[in-house]
Amino acid sequence: MTSSTLHRGLLVDWGGVMTSNVFESFRAFCEREGLSPEEVGRLFRHDPASRELLVALETGAMPEDEFETRFGAILGVASPAGLIDRLFAGGRADDAMQDAVRRARAAGVRTGLISNSWGTSRYDRALLDELFDGVVISAEEGMRKPTARIYELGAERIGLAPGECVFVDDLPFNLAPARDLGMTTVRHVQAPETIEELERLLGVDLR
Repeated sequence: MTSSTLHRGLLVDWGGVMTSNVFESFRAFCEREGLSPEEVGRLFRHDPASRELLVALETGAMPEDEFETRFGAILGVASPAGLIDRLFAGGRADDAMQDAVRRARAAGVRTGLISNSWGTSRYDRALLDELFDGVVISAEEGMRKPTARIYELGAERIGLAPGECVFVDDLPFNLAPARDLGMTTVRHVQAPETIEELERLLGVDLR
């Protein structure tokens, strides 16, 4: 990344960037359910059956209720009803990051969302319209990060070439394909650091 080159587009992930850390919400769920705090994260990282369910859900190949039933059985929870909402109940909006995107768009930066989704019904569509010039939601497109095409689509939706865009995600393995396409990438951990880096890359005040 070079500070002398300003970028015209900002593409961001949703969960874990525009919201609080997703894995913290998973840990809170596990504690409420009497599971090991890292159980959900462990299953998605290391259990092939759980990974298959997640991929099917995120690409829209599996209905939410089927995912809840099958993943609930793997977890051993008493009831699978509302499992997705329960998993994300500990999350909250990251107001600083959402305001930064809002400010970037107001300053003329093209903004877009590239989100691996757990279904499609939980997004506030009015908020997405306010924040983004283009939206890519995995279950609506039939593909998910880190598939290269989804990043290309994100750039296309905001009318820019990949090399004109900055992409922000909290998961390192989702950043590599974006870099391969020529995007500048920022790994999100905390809002203040991410916003400072985006101000440098975009050349606009985001606070």
